[in-house]
Amino acid sequence: MVISVPRLVIAAPSSGSGKTTVATGLMAAFASRGLAVSPHKVGPDYIDPGYHALATGRLGRNLDAYLCGTELIAPLFAHGARGCDLAVVEGVMGLYDGAAGEGELASTAQVAKLLRAPVVLVVDASSQSRSVAALVHGFASWDPEVRVAGVILNKVGSERHESMLREALDASGVPVLGCLRRVAQVDTPARHLGLVPVAERRADAVDAVGAMAEQVRRGCDLDALFALARGAGELAGAAWDAAEAVAARTPDGLKDQAPAGVKRVAVAGGAAFTFSYAEHAELLVAAGAEVVVFDPLRDEQLPEGTGGLVVGGGFPEVYAPELSANEPLRKAVAELAFGGAPVAAECAGLLYLSRELDGQPMCGVLDVSARMSERLTLGYRDAVAVSDSALAVAGTRMRGHEFHRTVVEPGAGAAPAWGVRAPERRVEGFVQQGVHASYLHTHWASQPGVARRFVERCRTS
Repeated sequence: MVISVPRLVIAAPSSGSGKTTVATGLMAAFASRGLAVSPHKVGPDYIDPGYHALATGRLGRNLDAYLCGTELIAPLFAHGARGCDLAVVEGVMGLYDGAAGEGELASTAQVAKLLRAPVVLVVDASSQSRSVAALVHGFASWDPEVRVAGVILNKVGSERHESMLREALDASGVPVLGCLRRVAQVDTPARHLGLVPVAERRADAVDAVGAMAEQVRRGCDLDALFALARGAGELAGAAWDAAEAVAARTPDGLKDQAPAGVKRVAVAGGAAFTFSYAEHAELLVAAGAEVVVFDPLRDEQLPEGTGGLVVGGGFPEVYAPELSANEPLRKAVAELAFGGAPVAAECAGLLYLSRELDGQPMCGVLDVSARMSERLTLGYRDAVAVSDSALAVAGTRMRGHEFHRTVVEPGAGAAPAWGVRAPERRVEGFVQQGVHASYLHTHWASQPGVARRFVERCRTS
């Protein structure tokens, strides 16, 4: 199979240069032309894909070479971009920044190479003129395998400023494909973990995405950008398929069929629980589950017939009073967990299952206290399952990511979820009856057997 979807990678020299504004604006601008646009985000970010989805009407998907492995980047990309006219991939941090101490691993540059995609560099030009040429030249020449094929100048102050920048870049060999001025309404509010998710500011988010699209339409050469995307190299290989991934293989190489009988898996959503990779629900369905989303802020009961529960990441600390006030649902969650049903909880889910969060009563499934902290915990983690659980047998290795400003006390139970190697060796999380709760965000596409195991436990719970 040959993958030939036109594609662009939107990168920058550093964070804060305007990648999200440009990438989201491009997605929306091209979608408004009637193109089917596939949105992607490099790295573990959950928030930007929400804005991408709003811009395109399609699920925002992540491409993370650390969590999933380099071998899955092209297949996951092809899965998300199937049937699309164009794919726009927003980078992470600076173009060459990746996992700490791991060289180019998980960097935007590595993903661009794996996708054979041209890179458009977004440069914050607000405090420079001729120096912009040296900056672009450096990024374009650093790695010959990375094709920096254009630049979009952001935060340009005036027509004279624009002329100076364009003149300086004339000799760089990298064409200017756009020039954007400062526009206040494009700004999106942020707090302790980054941008405020779309689910919490739907109407304002729609307006913001519209403003991004309009700014990009006015300031960028969309025809030239689309022509550049069409010049991306072909990729050989098949698109990722959830059913193929989740099927177990017997020793003779034949695939088992998933056991018959569908169990309902309730997945927490709404404004308090917005962090989820699209492939998780797809893997659960492929394993034989019916996935039903519910909102812990509004729904007083779990979906009827719930046989398993997934509570991913989000911002329960922002909504602690409202979550606490929903006592009927808290009791229903506790009853399900204490009855032995499988429950997978990541980060925000861990806080929701705790006894209390910032003094507000939570579900009380775990005898831990959670609170906000001044310290940001952030980074990739190599982990190994310490205890047999509804997700994995002890010894299963996975890679994950931590991103939170909260702490739980104690940090691990009698049966911990994970042993983590770095930045220090420690155990963390909780395995208790069918509950697997941890701060670690994982991408199940890297270990699709966890979805199969979870659904199988739903059938026998």
